[in-house]
Amino acid sequence: MSDAAAQWGSSGLAYLTGLPDGPPDFSRAGVLIRAEQVAAAVGARLGVPVAAPTLLAGRAALLGLTRRGRTAAGGGTRLLATRDGWCAVTLSRPDDIAAVPALLEVDDITDDPWPMVQRWAATRVTSAITDRAELLDIPAARLGEVSAMAPRARRNGAPAGPREFADLLVADLSSMWAGPLCGHLLARAGATVVKVESPCRPDGTRLGNREFFDWMNGEKLSCCLDFDTQADELRALLTVADIVIEGSRPAALARRRLGPQHIAPRPGRIWLRITGYGPESTRPAFGDDAAVAGGLVGASVQGPVFCGDAIADPLTGLEATAAVAESLLRGGGEVIDVTMAGTAGAYAALPVAELAESWPATVPQPPPSQCRAADLGADNDVVRRTVSERQLLPC
Repeated sequence: MSDAAAQWGSSGLAYLTGLPDGPPDFSRAGVLIRAEQVAAAVGARLGVPVAAPTLLAGRAALLGLTRRGRTAAGGGTRLLATRDGWCAVTLSRPDDIAAVPALLEVDDITDDPWPMVQRWAATRVTSAITDRAELLDIPAARLGEVSAMAPRARRNGAPAGPREFADLLVADLSSMWAGPLCGHLLARAGATVVKVESPCRPDGTRLGNREFFDWMNGEKLSCCLDFDTQADELRALLTVADIVIEGSRPAALARRRLGPQHIAPRPGRIWLRITGYGPESTRPAFGDDAAVAGGLVGASVQGPVFCGDAIADPLTGLEATAAVAESLLRGGGEVIDVTMAGTAGAYAALPVAELAESWPATVPQPPPSQCRAADLGADNDVVRRTVSERQLLPC
């Protein structure tokens, strides 16, 4: 057994990749090797251990997930055969399910919409499927449509001198996995990380597996602000923050004049924007469909299968953290754009192993137990005091 295959098998990722009634898939073993290299560099810069296998397979361990072939491990995304290839469609939100009749152009659907969606997709070309899905705000992607894209940084203010992580204030406006993972790692390094949520749209993982939410957010302060009625308070936080993590489509902040171009300059501020397909795109994306867009799938002899568990999410979070750490070395003062599909494309470009035999695959192991994340808005007063104190300090 090669070293790469052994690591892929022991990480839990082989256990999560492949057909449910077939052997584990080791074809993407190189992904873990690259992720471990990035994790080692991030850990050295942050001064904390960063274990790539835990980051990539930890959620699956907490949720008890296994490989399901062309159904994502988490269940919300499917790989569908089309007239000219393959596409992924995600129906994980109530709004996605509600939009299925419009997607299929039918009056009603059954309790399980997937058989109808599968039959519909088989009669259409992939581009027509993804175009119609985007029109209805349903996450969908054509297999391999996005090539590799590294994080892009551009100057957006004056750089600052060397800073300790303990002196950094991070405003984490992201949700789910990729952005929160970056905030989690910065918090472990000693930064003060404020998780900002709207009372009408809190982080969806808050209502899911509590252990996963605690893992990503247990070391953060919780601030609950209405982005419309309390925009001035949010603007004040963003103005004094050293790092802003944004995980929504940029238009959501831009229309409230809360984007990086609207907030008063602060020397060294780093504004991290994590999107599915880039800041110019309006397409929604989740970890599994974004991975398919980048071509990061298992290479089953019977066709593509999902690789790992929403793997574009943790890979993007890891690469985003590396980009922030590099920006800090340059003094910051930058906007950094990281795309989930482009990140998946970079890992998909790694050599694919052609392995003829099956090797042992270990069940994913959970991360170490975490402290409980704060209740929604529990730290509002602390955050307000922090903002007030920072407003009195010279930039």
